[in-house]
Amino acid sequence: MSKFRKKKKGIPAVNTAALPDIVFMLLFFFMVTTTMRETSLQIDAPRLPSASEVKKLEHKSLVTTIYVGKAKEAKFGTSFNRIQLNDKIASADDVPAFIINARSKVSEAEVPFMTTSIKADKESSVGTITDIRLKLRDVNALKISYSASKTSD
Repeated sequence: MSKFRKKKKGIPAVNTAALPDIVFMLLFFFMVTTTMRETSLQIDAPRLPSASEVKKLEHKSLVTTIYVGKAKEAKFGTSFNRIQLNDKIASADDVPAFIINARSKVSEAEVPFMTTSIKADKESSVGTITDIRLKLRDVNALKISYSASKTSD
């Protein structure tokens, strides 16, 4: 037996010292270039009514917004009673399906905390808002918030 053995030539280990730098650069790149999707309004931006007591909504991820106002395009009509659900003009009869669809996207434990926010123009008809409220009542969406701007005193 020999006392001296030849050293085995193996593959050197991969240097991973720069790996965290690369990961953080990619993370930073995607954070900067990604935009969050917002609803594009098919109605004119609602001129909200003014109120003296205004409270901000918590848990904005659990808020479903219904817009009421005048349609931008003439093909939808010129009255102030157009309803927008997500990115399309709809009628009050489409509101229950819209709420059920929104409920299906959150966990069952969060459903009682869901709020429906109605952003209606000052000139909108109360009848349209009442129709929406009745349809919300049909699907047991009783937590309703009316958006308003704060009066400056």
